[in-house]
Amino acid sequence: MSKTTNRFSPEVRERAVRLVLDTEAQHPSRWQAVMSIAAKIGCTPQTLNDWVKKAEVDSGRRAGIPTEMAERMKALERENRELRQANEILRKASAYFAMAELDRRSK
Repeated sequence: MSKTTNRFSPEVRERAVRLVLDTEAQHPSRWQAVMSIAAKIGCTPQTLNDWVKKAEVDSGRRAGIPTEMAERMKALERENRELRQANEILRKASAYFAMAELDRRSK
């Protein structure tokens, strides 16, 4: 989980990505377009470049795992971890009560 706060609203991110993609042809390279737009909105070029890549993956223009699927996988992994912990607690409780029952019967 990210420890930083999102300084930029989703609307600002979308607009910045759109600007990069729309003005990319007017610059010698994509990186030049990214640097130009990043300076205007006040974020680092690397951050904006990451947004552009993520938008391309989400739209299917670039290979990768879309954001929605990545979030779903993360949720399922968390649920799996919680279920494993619950199973371990139940296993230990079952062993404890089985031993208690054996002790009760032997007295």
